[in-house]
This record gives sequence, structure tokens and C-alpha cells, in this order.
Amino acid sequence: MNRLITIAAAVLLGLFAFFLSFFTVDEKHSAVVFQFSEAKRIIQKPGIYFKVPFLQEVKRFDRRIQTIDESTPARIQTSEKMNVLADTYIKWQIADVEKYYKAVGLNELKATERLRSTVNKMLRDEFGKRTVQDVITGKRDEVMRELRKVADADAEAIGVRIVDVRLKRVELETATLNSVYERMRSERKTEANKLRSEGAAQADKIRGDADKQKEIVLADAYNKAQSMMGEGDAKAAAIYAAAYGKNPEFYAFYKSMDAYKESFGKKSDVMVLDPSSEFFKYMKNPRAGGAK
Repeated sequence: MNRLITIAAAVLLGLFAFFLSFFTVDEKHSAVVFQFSEAKRIIQKPGIYFKVPFLQEVKRFDRRIQTIDESTPARIQTSEKMNVLADTYIKWQIADVEKYYKAVGLNELKATERLRSTVNKMLRDEFGKRTVQDVITGKRDEVMRELRKVADADAEAIGVRIVDVRLKRVELETATLNSVYERMRSERKTEANKLRSEGAAQADKIRGDADKQKEIVLADAYNKAQSMMGEGDAKAAAIYAAAYGKNPEFYAFYKSMDAYKESFGKKSDVMVLDPSSEFFKYMKNPRAGGAK
């Protein structure tokens, strides 16, 4: 009876040891097989594996993407010595389990602290080269590309891959914000004054050009008018001369009619003349001077 009990116990112990000899690794994890705290095997592919029971143990490492999300924003100084609050997050994953274990062991906190320290240092270096405007708007993407490049190179040394580094937000401190507003107001005022000055100069130039063109046009028009008046007077004189040559008496009569018309254009007009004056010659006798 004792022998049967011993055999049964041995079988059960064997079965228990047999079941302890196998372990699985899924696609989410990598595994390291330890023997007396020394890494013997590194397993990075999913499957069923064998270990020596009671002598070896298995530690699994999460290969999924991890996130380091800062709880409080970092206070960083820009090239203008102005403080901003930068809130970041880092996404990373284990790329090489062997490197990772040798660098940080089983202490994941050590890995995250190293990544956090690298990113914060790079942020300070990059922000220190740039202005507030650059880090908030203009060159923010450039900063993050450079930061990720350097951080990924450092993370590779501990078997980690940086998936992404992002600035969730960048805010100005109250004192910095007031200083920036004052500077922006001053810059805009300076720019506005410059534009007004340039506009006034352009307006003066345009007015000067317009006045010059006006004088040129008026002078040209006056010269043309004088020329045309001279030509008209010459033609009129020629016509008068021709008319006088053909019939001097008729010409005299015509000129007298014009004189009468001009002299008595209004009822209120008054002239004081001797009735026997030559002026009334054609008024007294339309045929005077032999007119027919």
C-alpha cells in the first residue's frame, strides 16, 4: 500500500513538473527565461516554449505601444528669456528585449524616466534656440521633428523605439503673456506708423505727379487754344479783307449793323450821341453810301 502511494505521488509530481515545463508567449509580449536571476533565453515570437521547472522562471515584457503623459507641463525658456509651459506626451515601445533588459532590467519606471529626461532636455535645447512665436506657431513642427529624431537615437540604446512625441499645448505664463502682448502692440504700432508714412509719401508723390501732369495739360491746351485763336483771327481777317475788297460799302453796312446790335442789346442801354453823328448814317438812310 505504501508503495502504491509512493508511485502515485511520483506520478502526480511528474505530471505537475511536466505542466510547469511549458509556457506560452502571446503576440503582445516578449519573454526572458531566467535561471538563478541570470537571463538564459530571450523569446520575441509568440508560441509554446519549454523551461526547466523549479530552476527557471519566465518574465514577460509588454511589446505594445506605451504612453508617457506628463501630468504637469514643463516650464521652459525661449531664446528671448521668456517662460512658456509645454505639455507633452511620448509614445514608445520595446523594440529589442535583450537591449532593454540589459539597460533597465525589470524596472519599467527607469526606462520611462530616461525617455522623459531625454525629451525634456531636447525641448529645452530646441526652445532655447527659438522665439515664442516660433514654438507656438511658425516652427513647432520643425521642433518636434528634431526632438523625435534625437530622442529616438537615445532610446535605441536601451532597446526602445520612439513612436511619437507631441506637444499637446504650449502656453505662456501670465508675466510672459503680458510682455508678449506689449511687444506685439508695439510692433503693430511701429508697422502701422511705417505704413502710414509710406502711404503719405506715396500720396505726396502721386499728387505731385498729378499736379505736374495738370500743368503740362493746361499749358498744352493753352498753347493749342492760342494757336487756334490765331488761326481763326487770321482766317477772319482774310474773310473780312476779301469781303471788303469785293464790296466796301456792304462791308461798312454790315459792320454798322453789328455795332448797332452790340450798342442796343438791352432796353436799358443808354447812349448819348449827336444825332448827326456818322454812327447813325445807316439808321437814317439804309441806302447811304450808294447801297442798293
